[in-house]
Amino acid sequence: MAAGKGGNPSKEAKAAAKAARRQASKERRQQLWQAFQMQRKEDKLLLPLMIGAFVGVTVLFLVIGFIFGMQWFLLPIGLLLGALAAFILFGRRVQKNVYAKAEGQAGAAAWVLDNLQGKWRVTPGVAATTQLDAVHRVVGLPGVILVAEGSPQRVKSLLAQEKKKVSRLVGDTPIYDIVIGNESDQVAIKDLQRYLTKLPRNIDAKRMDLIEGRLAALATRGGPALPKGPLPSGAKMRGVQRSIRRR
Repeated sequence: MAAGKGGNPSKEAKAAAKAARRQASKERRQQLWQAFQMQRKEDKLLLPLMIGAFVGVTVLFLVIGFIFGMQWFLLPIGLLLGALAAFILFGRRVQKNVYAKAEGQAGAAAWVLDNLQGKWRVTPGVAATTQLDAVHRVVGLPGVILVAEGSPQRVKSLLAQEKKKVSRLVGDTPIYDIVIGNESDQVAIKDLQRYLTKLPRNIDAKRMDLIEGRLAALATRGGPALPKGPLPSGAKMRGVQRSIRRR
């Protein structure tokens, strides 16, 4: 960024930054509107539920206001919280719809991992087969997590091989292995993020950096290329989810 006298940003730089923020905000609004239109066409309950959430919260605060003689003070708060409740409901239904479409498709787990928030280092496709079975590696505060998707029979051997390689480099750092699926010993794609966030914290950020550096030397990506996302509109939906989280 260009600096003026005294090291402060110049007017041109400030104007450019402001314009960039406005453009980013406009793009997020467009993404949200597109997501709303798409979801509304597929989800007939979306509008009734959103309206119900908005009206319900607003009426609740209005009634409380009448009881305590503060209706004109609580009404604006009720309107704001009602809008927030409707927006949260919209975001959850979009997410549920996206996960439902993603389930069972090649690359779905990699797409979900790529949307993790927080201190996670994701390396997709560290091992793969020609049938698009794959193992993805995640380094986080719990340790090393290997996430396999594809045929349970085929990915078990992939997991075992990758776990053996990783264990030689990470010492006593915990290694978790996960198979995506709907069986009792598997993790459903819709539950993957929540499952990872519930794992115990076993290492710190410094240890994460050390482990990631060691694992980078493995360079085991020799399998076929995986899809970038489980859906044709995967990139758009990813942007939508980030827009929702920012609000």
